[in-house]
Amino acid sequence: MAAMPPLRLRVRAGAGVLDRPVRWVAVSELEDPTPFLEGDELVLTTGMRLGPGDAAAYVARLVARGVAGLGFGVGLGHEDVPPAFVEAAERAALPLVEVPRETPFIAIGKAVSELLAAERYEELSAAFTAQGRLTRAALREEGTAAVVERLALEIHGWAALFDDTGTLLSAAGAGADEGAAMAGHEIGRLRAPGAPASLAVSGPSWHVVVQPLGDQPRVRGFLAVGAARPFSPVGHTVVNTAGSLLTLALEQGRARLAVQRRVRTAALRLLLAGDAASAGEVLEAAGPQGAVRVSEADEIPAGPVVVLACEPRDAEALLDALPVFAAPWGPLVVALAPEGDAERVIGLAAAHGRVGVGGPAGPRELATGLDQGRRALASAAPVMRFADLAGQGLLSLVDPGLLEGFASSLLAPLREYGSRADLVESLRAYLECNGHWDAAAQRLGVHRHTLRYRMRRVGELLGRDPDDPAARAELWIALSAPERASGSPRGR
Repeated sequence: MAAMPPLRLRVRAGAGVLDRPVRWVAVSELEDPTPFLEGDELVLTTGMRLGPGDAAAYVARLVARGVAGLGFGVGLGHEDVPPAFVEAAERAALPLVEVPRETPFIAIGKAVSELLAAERYEELSAAFTAQGRLTRAALREEGTAAVVERLALEIHGWAALFDDTGTLLSAAGAGADEGAAMAGHEIGRLRAPGAPASLAVSGPSWHVVVQPLGDQPRVRGFLAVGAARPFSPVGHTVVNTAGSLLTLALEQGRARLAVQRRVRTAALRLLLAGDAASAGEVLEAAGPQGAVRVSEADEIPAGPVVVLACEPRDAEALLDALPVFAAPWGPLVVALAPEGDAERVIGLAAAHGRVGVGGPAGPRELATGLDQGRRALASAAPVMRFADLAGQGLLSLVDPGLLEGFASSLLAPLREYGSRADLVESLRAYLECNGHWDAAAQRLGVHRHTLRYRMRRVGELLGRDPDDPAARAELWIALSAPERASGSPRGR
């Protein structure tokens, strides 16, 4: 501005710092105008209320407030700029320009306003141009990775994209590896309840911004950017544009995956009905052209398969982790693993929740395999194979909590019976000896007539006949419940 000929301004001090940004012009004849300033202003005065003795204090106040420069009008209060003001401004490195009487202060104000408008226009033009480049990058085949790479170039730094769990998806730019690692720690703060809309972290030579993509509680991911300098308004606009494009891409990706899940479920329904040909046609129709198939896991395995019924903690995570055909099935995930790869797939599934394993099944036996897997899943074991259920015994199929409640309720009258005779142990010995009085009495160390009396008392208290086969079965299950709950059989 000092070099604009129409203004005829003369630089009297601070010639080496004329590159300071001017955000506004303030005209004031006050001895202390700083209460009315915000910083970065060009202060204009004629000094009519200022004398040479005021120079040092006046300049110091302006510098402390952060003004951009001082314009001293001559020809009214002072014929020339007092030397004391020139010396004070030079010592404080404050630009000072002499404004001749022929140049009205309003002309300087208009010039600054025009320069600011031109600067703003350039910023907006740069922002629009950058937005166009980012949009074109979003249309490329690389998708989000192309946007991240373009963003790093636009901000002259680095950029990193994370999913909603904080896992790094892509990064680009110099220093991206170190920056992404640091940003990963900050993401935990943004995922916490009541988190801020974004985070800004700065150091002596670096500036990082981390912001969520999407609104709570549907955050789709996180964007982190870093540069050597603080981000300008244009930089923030560019980053926000990239964030919007990435949010849209992640949202579309989720929608595409949701369609893929439904297609897989429809194909599985056809497979269970024995129509493998139609299931294959469904997957083929929704293949690459429909932007649904994303991996070879959508292929229906040929030949016998091991059917897995999984109860995962996170269905989406399990579906992403399995390298075989798998589909949501109500609250479960059903996977079809080729026999040769079954153990590896079972291990992957077990890392995400409980797994029930059906027997090998051909194309027409998948429904049977799924039924077997669900029966195995009901055992409550982390991984249970249907073929192993028989070896676990009948009680392995009963929920431990329900079994314990049943046993406690059924045997309560015996445990509460106020007699020295141990009716529970007498009943156990009688059942273990299959109703043989002499053998049971000998095991207890009592006379057989004593045992007969105790068993009559058991029958009276429980309202059940210990000689009835059905009652014996219930009583034996109840007596076995504490053994199973403790995890080890009762010693003999």
